[in-house]
Amino acid sequence: MNMVTQAYYPLHIEWRGFFMLLLEINKVKKYYADRLIIDIDNLLVYTGDKIGIVGVNGAGKSTLLNMLCSKSSCDEGSIKMYGGYSYITQIDEPENISENEKNTLSGGEKTKLKIQNAFNKNSSVLLADEPTCNLDIAGIKMLEKKLKNYKGSILIVSHDRELLDNVCNKIIELDNGKIKLYNANYSQYIKQKQLEKITLQGEYEEYIKEKKKLEMCIDKTKEKSNSIRRAPKRMGNSEARLHKMGGQKGKMNLDNAAKALESRLNRLEVKEKPKDIEKMKLDIKTAEGVYSKILIEGKNINKAFNKKCIFKNGFFQIYNGSKVALVGPNGCGKTTLIKMILNGEKGIVISNILKIGYFSQNLNILDESKTILQNVMGTSIYDETFARTILGRLLFKREDVYKKIPVLSGGEKVKVALAKIILSDVNTLILDEPTNYLDIYSVEALEKMFSEYNGTVLFVSHDRRFINKVANKTMVIENHKISMYDGNYDEFLETLNKNKDMDKNELKMQKMILENRLSEVIGRLSMPSKNDDVEKLDAEYKKILNMLAELKDI
Repeated sequence: MNMVTQAYYPLHIEWRGFFMLLLEINKVKKYYADRLIIDIDNLLVYTGDKIGIVGVNGAGKSTLLNMLCSKSSCDEGSIKMYGGYSYITQIDEPENISENEKNTLSGGEKTKLKIQNAFNKNSSVLLADEPTCNLDIAGIKMLEKKLKNYKGSILIVSHDRELLDNVCNKIIELDNGKIKLYNANYSQYIKQKQLEKITLQGEYEEYIKEKKKLEMCIDKTKEKSNSIRRAPKRMGNSEARLHKMGGQKGKMNLDNAAKALESRLNRLEVKEKPKDIEKMKLDIKTAEGVYSKILIEGKNINKAFNKKCIFKNGFFQIYNGSKVALVGPNGCGKTTLIKMILNGEKGIVISNILKIGYFSQNLNILDESKTILQNVMGTSIYDETFARTILGRLLFKREDVYKKIPVLSGGEKVKVALAKIILSDVNTLILDEPTNYLDIYSVEALEKMFSEYNGTVLFVSHDRRFINKVANKTMVIENHKISMYDGNYDEFLETLNKNKDMDKNELKMQKMILENRLSEVIGRLSMPSKNDDVEKLDAEYKKILNMLAELKDI
């Protein structure tokens, strides 16, 4: 039952101050079999709302967006869209793309096409499902600028924390089908969540304390009451009757007191213990038996496709234990370089003790005809018990391991591929966009895991925060060259800016020297001596002017 409707008439437009209502969700429910995936009481979206949607993989984030654009129907409730929408999908191919372009365009180039198509529609509502996947950093920054300047409303699912911070003014948390709205960007949302947890933990502890106190008082009061009923063992019958009669009043008072306490206990507002979001926990086995200083080396690397030059006289070295972020614009050759390393192409020298685990962004190591467990066990050097433990840490519990790959979300497929690599016989990791489609909590778990891993990691990522957390080396591909820098992405930018400042100072010095020489030449031309060659001086004059003009253009 498709409950999404579009209204274009003024009478359907409501105003909140100067902001127009663009989207209204009422009593919406969505089921998968008997499982309730989405259960939203009410959500109103206005112009200027830039909403980030967060939640664990499988929480229903993509399902929610698909319902908003009628790609999936809701089972109950209504969705009203006041105006048109555009949708940047997570997996679908761009609109109006040729078969040749499907095969030749990179993932980043396809994403850019989908983004451009969406913005060209000038819709009131923009829906975006992981729009930064496969984008280079320059592309992400351009997307941020477009999103900031967007006049309508935005609902965006993304694991890119930097993007959520720079663009969003609201965060929707999707948990067990329910939504909770925060008037904040991502970092502010995290702070609010932490404060909420502290408050809830305090309330829960006070509740437990008061509950225990009342229960102890009830037990003691009842114990006293029961003791009055019992006559001493050596007391005669007549004495016992007198004792019983004399204690009736006290017993009644104690019973009443117990009932009053029980009433207080029953009226006590129950406070649930705050639940932690179940997060991915993963440890990589220690990489052993790797003692070489330089594990992978590229010398005089040259590569071209047809007439397009990719690398020219490239050189790089990857040291044992380093965490190397491979960055550069879309189409510069990052994936090409990885494939050259894996294939051991000319100019690439690899230590013979390396056992490389390769994660591809297209997830081609997964067999879609098989279950999660079958995929993992196909290359595992560990037994099924340990494999299931690892899958459990990746939040694949009990019967989940028997799910086939096609029914999994994008993020869940990534987790299976990572598990398959981790459980294989490897000591070095090469990862091509490992954070694609993962939820934020899983990205943070990967950050911790790779940071603590004592083996070598070469990874491609455009997630700026992920690079800064993991990398201690940055390999940059730009203008057919390969350059190595110490430090993470921010440290690389800092070095780059310092070099630019040095270049500027050098240019200033060159300019000053040329200007001084120009003044000298002009003086000699105006009053030449017998030894001056006027023609040479005039030629030098023109040459200096040209050099100064070139410096001005730099």
